[in-house]
Amino acid sequence: MRNKFLGTGEPGYHPLRKFRTVCSGLRFAALYDFSVAYKLVFSAVLAAAAFWLREWVDVLLILFATALVLITEMMNTAIEALCDFIEVRHNEKIRVIKDVAAAAVGISIALWAVIVVVEVARLWQRISG
Repeated sequence: MRNKFLGTGEPGYHPLRKFRTVCSGLRFAALYDFSVAYKLVFSAVLAAAAFWLREWVDVLLILFATALVLITEMMNTAIEALCDFIEVRHNEKIRVIKDVAAAAVGISIALWAVIVVVEVARLWQRISG
């Protein structure tokens, strides 16, 4: 695809190519990053249960929280990989960059965990009561 800022690459926009790239990145993240995989699977099961019980707002909330945590996990992985590519030795500035990226993931995981716990409790109450 053509880089509009640098003027390099192939001309033309191909939405299918873009979609294939998105799917490839998600597949790679799910297969090689356990933290992405288990969140994806657990959230899918929880969203399916909420969908089955026709709790539409709950389904949307679970999907939103899962998307947020997956985005931050994948961005953190990309930042860490880029930092490791640029500097293979220990570098204090790189450590700070990685720590900030990890903090973003930590915040999103905390939000995801709160939503998951609340939704599991709500769905369990609905199923058992």
